[in-house]
Amino acid sequence: MAWITKPSGTMKIEKRSQPYLTQAIKDRITKDYLPRYENKRGALLPTLHAVQEDAGWLPHQALTEIADFLGMTPSEVIDTASFYEEYWIKKKGENVIAVCRSIACEVCDHKTVTDACRKKLGIEVGETTDDGKFTLIEIECLGSCGSAPVALMNHTLHENLTPAAIEKVIDDAAKGGHKHH
Repeated sequence: MAWITKPSGTMKIEKRSQPYLTQAIKDRITKDYLPRYENKRGALLPTLHAVQEDAGWLPHQALTEIADFLGMTPSEVIDTASFYEEYWIKKKGENVIAVCRSIACEVCDHKTVTDACRKKLGIEVGETTDDGKFTLIEIECLGSCGSAPVALMNHTLHENLTPAAIEKVIDDAAKGGHKHH
């Protein structure tokens, strides 16, 4: 098998003029989080959350800004952000549908819910619709096993789902019935 290489050393990171790690976020992290930790790197997770909450996701520019702020290497920050499912290193849609794939939801046929989303939106798990309105993901346990299968539409839990029920949730969101924040 041949090794496929990519020119990572010469790749360009898309940058905007204003930082993602704003002075207001730096001030809040410095005041509220840094005192809790022995060193700055301990505040990585709350800093990632703060920037993502503000920007909606974590572009490479944001990750390098966070690395500089906390005295870490960009690779350490990128490894952490890419490891945890709650961090977005790719832009997401206005509405995020997260179908639970844990054992209780699997037994209750979560795949029919995921398949209904795929069909209705014309995307696969991990993709965003071309209009930027919806992103479909599957995640681990949402803690509602007694009402499986379940899914989150943004921050709202929907229980005892059927394909028809998730299609209605999508229709409501398309009409503006669900907002991301």
